[in-house]
Amino acid sequence: MLTFDRLVKRYGEVTALDECTFTVERGQMLGFLGPNGAGKTTAMRSVFGLVRPTSGSVTWEGKEIASAIRLRFGYMPEERGLYPRMETRDQLVYFGELHGMSPAAAGSGADALLEEFDLGDRGAEPVSNLSHGNQQRVQLAVALMHNPELLVLDEPFTGLDPLAAQTMAAVLRRRADDGAAVLFSSHQLDVVEDLCDDVVIINRGRVVLAGDVMELRASSPQRYLEIVGHGPVDWARDLPGVTVLGHNGHRIRLQLDGSARLGALADAAEGAGDVVVFSVEPPSLSEVFREAVT
Repeated sequence: MLTFDRLVKRYGEVTALDECTFTVERGQMLGFLGPNGAGKTTAMRSVFGLVRPTSGSVTWEGKEIASAIRLRFGYMPEERGLYPRMETRDQLVYFGELHGMSPAAAGSGADALLEEFDLGDRGAEPVSNLSHGNQQRVQLAVALMHNPELLVLDEPFTGLDPLAAQTMAAVLRRRADDGAAVLFSSHQLDVVEDLCDDVVIINRGRVVLAGDVMELRASSPQRYLEIVGHGPVDWARDLPGVTVLGHNGHRIRLQLDGSARLGALADAAEGAGDVVVFSVEPPSLSEVFREAVT
């Protein structure tokens, strides 16, 4: 288990982390969310000794994280850390050996990961020849080479197309199912909602919300109405208790407050045209996130 305990990091007058406390269990995929500058990268770098906390601690299984323990971790920074002219397979082997793998074990591990990421035929190419998405896959493969107990990933889905993101998500899910603790940050909250059972939301260095995704959605006092019909989409703008969040074609999404009446809304929607979908639901993770940080 990875534990952040009242972690504080100050840079002069700027407080990047302010009593930041949460845990990541083995077998858990935890989405670490927050606006730009919230402190996510600072917290993740502290796991690897790249940032020295002002106070508080980061521990693994209750112990201080020394260099020998860090060799059992995998890290994927937001800034790509690959050697662009090195052949892809050689790169994986090299990083595997840095983590103590034998050349033979590193070679077989590299081949297995290249196949897992659908890059089996690209191993002899330099990384610079690969697309952005495939370079992202190689970066994650580097972090996975030594079968780490903990994976810390900073924006791993940035720039990926939906298929590449799905492939990477499946790989991470398998590692968590095998017992690894997985902590990753992402601004793609739809991916996080599909992939993670739990999230931690940080703002201005402080944890402002944490817990099971479904429970956080259900506990929000806000409710949203999704309507799909064949009439105009501007009929709801002047109704009491309703805020129009957006519309796309014949689909409209409304935020409801306590004064909104579903019966009146249903009548108004039907009056505007045929209604195909009329669905009241809790906020999405993106909406929970906005509520927490604004």
